[in-house]
Amino acid sequence: MCYHLKTKYGGTEAVIDDNCGVSKFYSIADTLADGLKVRFLNQVDDADTLDWDFKYKNNFLTLHYNIFNGVSILPRRINHTEKVNKAVEEVAEYLERNAY
Repeated sequence: MCYHLKTKYGGTEAVIDDNCGVSKFYSIADTLADGLKVRFLNQVDDADTLDWDFKYKNNFLTLHYNIFNGVSILPRRINHTEKVNKAVEEVAEYLERNAY
């Protein structure tokens, strides 16, 4: 697995897989829960989009899935800091090392 980073409005988004099904989203969620011991705080499940918020090193992030864009990790809030962007990169690197 190889992710790529996108930066928009100062926030970093780690695109984990831009062409996958919802089963991969659930696999990634399990990997985060088991390996990084994250707890999903808020889960919004729509017909074509899933947004699951979690806390990683005191940063609020979102595991995002969309049927058109795949799976990504991004900051939950719009006001981004370098610390939050670094947390996004760390989670993506963890997923790359521990390919679910």
